[in-house]
Amino acid sequence: MNQPKAGIRSNSRGGGKHRHVSLRVWQWSHRWSSLVCTIFLLVTCITGLPLIFAAEIDHWVMPEAPVAALPAGTPYISLDRIVERSRGLHPGWIVKSISLDDTSPKVTVALAPSWDAAEADPWVVESTTFDRRTAQIIQWPKPYHRRGLSLVDTILVMHMDLFMGLKGKLFMCGMAILFVIAIGSGVVLYAPFTRKLDFGTVRNTRKRRTRWLDLHNLLGVVTLAWATMVGVTGAMNELSAPLFAIWQRTDVRAMIEPWSGKVPLRPDELSSPQAALDTAERALPGMVVTTILYPGNDNGSPHHYLLWAYGKTPLTAQLSTPALVDARTGKLTAIVRMPAYLRALELSLPLHVGDYGGMPLKIIWALLDLVTITVLGSGLYLWFSRRKSPIEARITDLEAFDAKAAPVPTAE
Repeated sequence: MNQPKAGIRSNSRGGGKHRHVSLRVWQWSHRWSSLVCTIFLLVTCITGLPLIFAAEIDHWVMPEAPVAALPAGTPYISLDRIVERSRGLHPGWIVKSISLDDTSPKVTVALAPSWDAAEADPWVVESTTFDRRTAQIIQWPKPYHRRGLSLVDTILVMHMDLFMGLKGKLFMCGMAILFVIAIGSGVVLYAPFTRKLDFGTVRNTRKRRTRWLDLHNLLGVVTLAWATMVGVTGAMNELSAPLFAIWQRTDVRAMIEPWSGKVPLRPDELSSPQAALDTAERALPGMVVTTILYPGNDNGSPHHYLLWAYGKTPLTAQLSTPALVDARTGKLTAIVRMPAYLRALELSLPLHVGDYGGMPLKIIWALLDLVTITVLGSGLYLWFSRRKSPIEARITDLEAFDAKAAPVPTAE
């Protein structure tokens, strides 16, 4: 007579037991990663909703001063003339930077009493906006402290660092990483708990808590790819400012080290800013220069114009390439190549905010953001309305189900 096949059931139950232990680990990971980050993610999602339409809100709250109606193709006059007029409004002041609008014929010149004064108090800087075609003033000099933060700027600061600066950025980066962990652990838990249900089932005949649990699971799975992408790019964006600062203090500073011991240039020794612009545009075909930092700027070089250029398509408009032009001779010193990790950070921004596909993509991003708010809110509801942990109860149900389904040993 053959021996009973008693090992079948024990092996089956042993494998099920290990699976349930694994599920409890994933359950613990999902629960606590979600609980720690949910409140902060709700703040991020709520503030992120208006930021999707930041350009439209800015235009509505603070409409830009109109420019004169001139024939299409009217040429731009030299930046030198615009800078001289700007300095005429503030005799003896130094030019800090020139900002060139890539969508309209506007140029803004920022000036300060001196570099030391600007470093001691950034609010003393004043800016004037001109029409590049005529050198006419569009917006008269306005001190930074009188402008303050716009509505969108205030929401953006809350979104990125909770008004805590670098510490806030690093903290929110950690919350974004926890969010990605919560998504991954939620996916692992979703499959075994819904294997007896059709995909997308919401049990409307059950208790309210069960209905919300089903809805929470469904919406979480539907927005899985988008939420993961936003979480990952959000963490990357939080790291962009400190990593760019480190790059400027290391690689860029090393590049301009040969000029570190030289006497800083006086304003009357500077070459033409228009010539510096022409030099950079020739060296960077297919790109548009949007910023010229004067020698002495904290983020630049004491002996160079630092020009920042960007691509012209919605996606490449996020990719920057800086150029150094010798401020004494006007000759190109170097095109600064960005490291790959900074390129990745730059590309993460349009993916995060969804502003590279026009209004239709913005509306899709807004709807997905609202769904994510629902997922986060329902997660909090499920936590605060719990009696016995629902996942613990369902793991117990799974153990009972596996025990019933396991083969019974038989004797031959």
